[in-house]
Amino acid sequence: CEYESLLELFRYMYSDEVNLNGSNVMGVLYLAKKYMVPSLADKCTDYLQDKLDTSNAFSILPKAYQFDEKKLVKRCWKVIDEHSEEAIKSDGFATLERSLIEEVIKRDTLNIEEVELFKAVDSWATKKCKDEGLTVDGNVKRKLLGENIVKAIRFPVMKQQDFAGVVLDTKILTQDEVFDVVKYFNSVLSSPIGFPVKKRLRTFACCRFENLNNADLSYSYFSGKQDCLIFTVDKNLLLLGLTLCGSENNEYSVNIRIKELDRRNEYLNSVSGKFPSVLIEEELHSFYGFRILYDDPIVIKKGIRHRIEASIFGANSCFGRNGQKIVACSGIEFSFADSSEDRNGTGVAQGQFPELLFHTM
Repeated sequence: CEYESLLELFRYMYSDEVNLNGSNVMGVLYLAKKYMVPSLADKCTDYLQDKLDTSNAFSILPKAYQFDEKKLVKRCWKVIDEHSEEAIKSDGFATLERSLIEEVIKRDTLNIEEVELFKAVDSWATKKCKDEGLTVDGNVKRKLLGENIVKAIRFPVMKQQDFAGVVLDTKILTQDEVFDVVKYFNSVLSSPIGFPVKKRLRTFACCRFENLNNADLSYSYFSGKQDCLIFTVDKNLLLLGLTLCGSENNEYSVNIRIKELDRRNEYLNSVSGKFPSVLIEEELHSFYGFRILYDDPIVIKKGIRHRIEASIFGANSCFGRNGQKIVACSGIEFSFADSSEDRNGTGVAQGQFPELLFHTM
């Protein structure tokens, strides 16, 4: 190990203090793990989380995996998902191992244009060729990337001009693959063989409560009594799903519907099923609950009132408190209101529906 890191280990063991900085924190974390000093390891991960941003997320992520720091791994992916383009242009992306590149490319939640993601992958392969003294051409880059990475890139969702102006020049795709994608663009093929056609959807979570407490399981689900809540948004969005509260090691039967009020006054979606309650860890809250995701996202129009209606059967659960009437999240303002249809105690101030899961349009 390096002298500076060892010095900080000794400093902490003798004085319960540590002076962490960018050059020693990884070394200190390594020593804290090796010599089983969990409190020092926590200080290192707290330091890294405080310093985490788009410029270093891809540098910290491999170390977080190496040291089995699951919370830090999750925070890295959160930054990468929310600010994908900036993170992928950082120096850390160029130094990733191929296994992590593959994990990045397969994520549905990246917030980036597909052509920009391809450019980053091509730059990674080009650098790899130069580092290993290999000829920089399409065939070599494809071998270095591997079929799992190439086949996970969503060429069909690119704009035709981007595909023609960027992808073709790299010569990473075979002639047959190029023909298939071009045919797909021109509606000759319904699905090009081997490439995903579904756009990536970054999932944002709008949490409307200041307090979610696992210790208080006093919220009851009564047969025939609906939980209801009205909401509006100031910009159009895609509603991907909802989070409901639960309790540890329990399963809940749910029927949940979204109704558009004011305009068409009709139900837009209905989901029924059984859902196990799991620990949901967010930046501000950690609670037991379950997420219900729609097969097809619901278009929520700005300024139109929508009502969430849920009939839930199961054990007592935790619930949210100190709800906010107006919540700004990822550039969208959500407004919540009590519903006269509610029969189980959910409203703006407390109750169910702690999170609305959505994608911006």
